[in-house]
Amino acid sequence: MFASTRIRACSLPLIASLTLVQIASADDLAEAQALHRSLLTLDTHVDFSLRDFTEERNLTGDLDGVQVDLPKMAAGGLDAAFFVVYTPQGPRNDEAYRQAHQQASANFDAIHRLTGEWGAGRIALATAPEEVSRLASGDQQVALIGVENAYPLGTSLERVDEFYRRGARYMGILHNGHNQFGDSNFPKGDDPHEIHGGLSSLGEQLVDKLNDTGIVIDISHASRKTRLDIIRRSRYPVVDSHSALSAFYNHKRNIDDEVLAALVEKGGVVQIVAFQSYLAATPEKKLDAINELAATYGFPPGNVWTEDNRIFAHFAKASREQAVGYWRGFRELEQNMPHASVSDLVDQVDYVARRFGIDHVGIASDFGGGGGIAGWRDASETHNVTRELVKRGYSKQDIEKIWSGNFLRVWRAVASAAH
Repeated sequence: MFASTRIRACSLPLIASLTLVQIASADDLAEAQALHRSLLTLDTHVDFSLRDFTEERNLTGDLDGVQVDLPKMAAGGLDAAFFVVYTPQGPRNDEAYRQAHQQASANFDAIHRLTGEWGAGRIALATAPEEVSRLASGDQQVALIGVENAYPLGTSLERVDEFYRRGARYMGILHNGHNQFGDSNFPKGDDPHEIHGGLSSLGEQLVDKLNDTGIVIDISHASRKTRLDIIRRSRYPVVDSHSALSAFYNHKRNIDDEVLAALVEKGGVVQIVAFQSYLAATPEKKLDAINELAATYGFPPGNVWTEDNRIFAHFAKASREQAVGYWRGFRELEQNMPHASVSDLVDQVDYVARRFGIDHVGIASDFGGGGGIAGWRDASETHNVTRELVKRGYSKQDIEKIWSGNFLRVWRAVASAAH
């Protein structure tokens, strides 16, 4: 059914398991779609807003302006998603830690309401690797819980046990801004480039505690030094739940080959993210439109996704009307004037597969947090990623590894060693 062809040129050798095929006809397209439906597909990073977790408006319905809900997951063939308990970085003091913990608790509660009273029989919470495939095979969609930013833990590592009991199965130690555990790749406020020189001593204890508890460690958003410290300190494989590659675009959020090699040597996985400004530089035409938008709301020029300190500093001083208007306009620009596509995403999957091995790459959307590219703007278009992988010549076995198998392998290793 599939016609043989040569995969796109690359100076690196092809991995042995690739079968060279292309989608050449409507029949081939139908076969690619059928293959997609036969896979276990897992998105490792989905952000959400509590305004979409109310009795009147929640993810059981097809919501305007929301990239992941149950109807869109069903339409695109997305079986499972990690919904992320995200807490923005704030001051490093006890009162701020208390408030952050309350915010994290509200997000945990929201996910449990979705998988309980609102979505019963349609979506269920998985807390072990084997539950993901069992629930998905029973025609239910699957929710999992990740944590982005360990900041709400405060200085009490006992809260790791609390988060585990509430369903957290991976934890990103950092976000934008240094915290009590380590240095971020993006300092905030008046913080210098680094304050710990990588992991702090408390961060080292946190790595040990997460290993002991069976929570997968996520190195996304950590500084380069912190990423390497985490990899070296962890007894088990770690993941980068949503990043792109510095080899393609040297954005401070991306992962370079040296860190990636250390991750792979540890047995870990990088989840290539469908985030436009991490996959490729913003073209001049789009940057002009962004600057025009910024001027309208009194913001300095620049792309907010480049994490420019000037823009973030202005957010702290802006009125709510300014901030909301600018942010909505920026998101609309991102969606309507894309500069990265599914092809760009799979280019980076190719790079990891060929250079480091098919067992060390996966896929994440970062929907709700800025993710969305041409061809994969929301969960309803998830099948387009599989179509591109088929066009590139990946076998069904390899595509399943990319979509879920590699991440689940790491999770099983961490969970079984801890327990």
